[in-house]
Amino acid sequence: MRIDPHTHSACSDGTDSPATLMARAAEAGLDVVGLTDHDTTAGWEEAAGAVGATGVALLRGTEISCAVDGVTLHLLAYLFDADAPGLAEAFELARASRSIRARRMVELLAQDYPIAWEDVEAQAAGAVTIGRPHIADALVAAGSFDSRGAAFAGPLATGSPYYVHHWALDPVRGCELVRAAGGVPVAAHPRARSRQRRLVPDAVFADMADAGLAALEVDHRDHGPAEREQARELARYLGIGMSGASDYHGAGKPNRLGENLMPPDLLERIVGEGSIPLVTA
Repeated sequence: MRIDPHTHSACSDGTDSPATLMARAAEAGLDVVGLTDHDTTAGWEEAAGAVGATGVALLRGTEISCAVDGVTLHLLAYLFDADAPGLAEAFELARASRSIRARRMVELLAQDYPIAWEDVEAQAAGAVTIGRPHIADALVAAGSFDSRGAAFAGPLATGSPYYVHHWALDPVRGCELVRAAGGVPVAAHPRARSRQRRLVPDAVFADMADAGLAALEVDHRDHGPAEREQARELARYLGIGMSGASDYHGAGKPNRLGENLMPPDLLERIVGEGSIPLVTA
């Protein structure tokens, strides 16, 4: 069974609609795909509607923005009750904070680059969650950079003078809220050193495991061989599962569907512990 549990649609910072994403998953030979847009469940219904036509089962999820001591960590939440008040409120707060952050970054960037907020809105094309990838797309459209990656390596980097922090949930609290909502939490790319200068300490992951963390995403494009082994060792030490995923964003990133996969036994555990079912044909 081929399971890619971490992908994004145009409801956040991907470029494919949820239905198109499902079609792409079928073309990639996937049996199950996880839709995990940032801080939103807006794409679930459309993706579920495409299950019958594509034959690909849908693992409903969300990628939650978390941070501890100024260090970012993303938490994948699977098969939770989307109406659970604590988690829904955290999503709303995160989206609002991301929007405020994005506006402030555009104000700073506009001093040196040909960009305005309207340009970012045009690139977001109705996305529920607006973030740095949409700013990057606006910079590319303006001719300032050749790609999202180039923009992220330049003015959108975390160490850039244009970078602005946004509110993010504490990851231990995130695990608690996901479990309270009947979901299953998995830490995304926990050793992606290329994304930021510092990484979340192992002690925080231990606290997350105590709060219900089910697995670490070990196999990911942003993990080299050393980082994958470090993540495996940490998962073994914590006694939790190991996952893998593409983190596909359509044309927004070079990541390809199915380039890393989740083990079937971990999916079986997630389905068994989640409060909503896998959507199947």
